[in-house]
Amino acid sequence: MGNTLSEPVKEKHSDSGSDNRLLFASSEMHGWRLAMEDTHTVELTLNDNKGYSFFGVYDGHSGRETANYCCAHLHERIARDPEFPDDIEEAIKNGFLGVDEDMRNDAQFAKDSSGSTAVTAIITPQNHVYVGNAGDSRAVISIDGIANPMSTDHKPYKNEESDRITKAGGNVERGRVNGGLAMSRAIGDFHYKQNPELSPEQQLVTAYPEIKIEKITKKTEFLSIWDYLSSQDVVNFIRREISLNHTLQKACENLMDECLADDDHRNGTTDNMTVIIVGFLTGRTVGDWYRWMASRYGKVGHEYNRKKY
Repeated sequence: MGNTLSEPVKEKHSDSGSDNRLLFASSEMHGWRLAMEDTHTVELTLNDNKGYSFFGVYDGHSGRETANYCCAHLHERIARDPEFPDDIEEAIKNGFLGVDEDMRNDAQFAKDSSGSTAVTAIITPQNHVYVGNAGDSRAVISIDGIANPMSTDHKPYKNEESDRITKAGGNVERGRVNGGLAMSRAIGDFHYKQNPELSPEQQLVTAYPEIKIEKITKKTEFLSIWDYLSSQDVVNFIRREISLNHTLQKACENLMDECLADDDHRNGTTDNMTVIIVGFLTGRTVGDWYRWMASRYGKVGHEYNRKKY
């Protein structure tokens, strides 16, 4: 079937863990694609910075090289930035643009044409979540069961993006940059970043991240990072999984099975899939958090609100 396998690879590679503030699970699945181009990073302690945690998902295209590079280096680039941790927002911006430039200047990647989305979350000792995003992977925080999107899809046809593309001498054709790339921000994709008279932020495609910040409160349930489904659908699915006494790891794996395209590719996705879920303990034990979450299903949140109408 062209760019897909005759049968999907359904084997999952999963992990989970916790500390006194967070519990997490991550999982990735090859799916229908010919090659696995997704990667992800989980650092409960970011480069020995106690109280700072990092989570990132990288959805590669035209090869895995850029996604692999981000997985290995982006969190370190941010943590080493002179602005970290005093100005985390600036450190994230510097990290995204810096790792893009580092890869561009590495002779090993001189002829590489791959690119990658990047959506990352840093959780601080002050209970703030900083999400940096370039591309169309997604992050969402569940607050009382209501999806609070922490990222926006960077699509070429959106006004701010199309304006930049046009000013850089390009065009948006069939919703793609110059008829090619389906996203307007990415790390890598250096053939779209060739104008020496423009800054990195002004190129046809830029690695410049959009950043959103959220304060963790007693109503903040979890963060999820993924690359398919709407924000509220993901929140609903995860909450239902927990109500069925499934672990976060099982919820990740079941979410990918739910999203996987059927044999005729009419429903679901044929793409590689990666999911990270981070639960905010806010003083609870892991067991107490699971019980708290299960007790809220159908009583607080989107499911409850729908019943009232």
